[in-house]
Amino acid sequence: MNRGGGVAMNTLDILDQLVAFPTVGAGSNLPIIDYIQNFLTARGFEVHRVTDETGQKAGLFARIGPKHKAGILLSGHTDVVPVIGQNWTTDPFKMTVADGKVFGRGTTDMKGYLACMLTLADRVSGVDLKEPLKFAFSYDEEIGCVGIRSMIDHLDPLVGLPRMCFVGEPTMMQVAVGHKGKGALRATCHGMDGHSAMAPNFLNALHLATDFVTELRELQNDFADSGAQDTDYGIPYSTIHVAKVSGGLALNIVPEKAVIDFEFRHLAADNPGDILARIQAAAQKVSAAHQAQFPVAQIDVQTRLSYPGLDTDPESNVVSQAQKLACVTGTTKVAFGTEAGFFATHLNIPTIICGPGSMDGQGHKPDEYIELSQLAACDAMFDRLLIDMSS
Repeated sequence: MNRGGGVAMNTLDILDQLVAFPTVGAGSNLPIIDYIQNFLTARGFEVHRVTDETGQKAGLFARIGPKHKAGILLSGHTDVVPVIGQNWTTDPFKMTVADGKVFGRGTTDMKGYLACMLTLADRVSGVDLKEPLKFAFSYDEEIGCVGIRSMIDHLDPLVGLPRMCFVGEPTMMQVAVGHKGKGALRATCHGMDGHSAMAPNFLNALHLATDFVTELRELQNDFADSGAQDTDYGIPYSTIHVAKVSGGLALNIVPEKAVIDFEFRHLAADNPGDILARIQAAAQKVSAAHQAQFPVAQIDVQTRLSYPGLDTDPESNVVSQAQKLACVTGTTKVAFGTEAGFFATHLNIPTIICGPGSMDGQGHKPDEYIELSQLAACDAMFDRLLIDMSS
C-alpha cells in the first residue's frame, strides 16, 4: 500500500508519467526531476538535487535506510534521444501498449528501468532495511555522459559511497561487465588561402585534412592488425572513426581552414592517453610535411569530451550478486558507452550494467519499445533485491 492508502502504483503507471516528459537534448529536465523528487520524498527517501551551472538541468541522489552502512546504488539517466526526422506511428511522448510491447521514446533507453526503480521505491517505503538503498538519476547522458561527470563528486558527501552499483542500461537483463571508453575530438587544420587560379602557391587546408584522415586510417588498421583484442566485443579492438570533414568558402578560393570531427573507442587494455599521443603525433607528422614551404601549416587536436570504459572482473562479488538477483548465468559486454565507468573508475565502486530491453532494434529507433516481459523481469529482480536487503 502507498502512503495515500490506495493500491501501490505499478511500473506501467509510472512509466506512463515518465514517457510524457520530453527530456530531449537542450531542453530542461527539471519537470521530470521534480516528479521523481516528489515521488521519493513522499516515500521517506532523503533526496539531494545536484543542479548544473545553467540551473536548467539537474540530477538526484537519494537514500533510504541506515546511514552507517554502504548499501547498494541503482543508477539511470533521465534524458532521451531526439525524435526529429524519425517516422513514428505512435505519439513518442505518449505511452502506448500493444502486442506485449510498450511504445514511447525512452521506454527502453532508459525510462523503463527508471519506472522499475520507482516501483521499488514505492514497495520499500516502510520496510526495515538492513542496509541503505541508494538511487542516482542523471541528465545529459546521451550527449556524452555530461551530467554524471558534474554529479559524481557529490555522491559520497551527499549519500555515501555504496558497496556496489547497478547501472540499468538495456542488456535484456543480462549482466554486462564491460564497455569501451571514448574520446570525441576535433582537429582544426590551418592552411593558406588564395585564388584558385594559383592554387599550387597556397596550402589547401582540405589537403591537410585528407592527409590527416589517411593517418587516422593507418592507426585504425594498426589497432585491428596488432593492437589489443577482446573477443567479447563485436569489434574486438579499439577503433577510430572520422564522422565529419568540413572546410572551404567558395569554389574559387583555396580553403584556409578545415575541421575534422572524429572519435576513438578504446578497450580497457589500451590507454586512452597513449592513443591520444599517437593521434597528436600523426597531426604533427602531416603538418611537418608542409611546413618547409608553408610555415603556417598546423593541425590542432582538441578533446571535446570523453568518458571511461568499464572492465569489471567477472569473478567479483558485484557480478555474482547481480547474477543471483537477475537469475542469469554468465556475463556479456555492450558496444555502447554508459555512465558505469564513472562509478567504477572515478570512485572505485564495483559496478555492472543490467537492465530491461535491448538497443538492437528497440532503443534510439522510431517506435521505440520495451517488452512487458522485460519490465516484469526487472521488477522481479528488484523484488529479490528488496528481500535480500531486508531479511
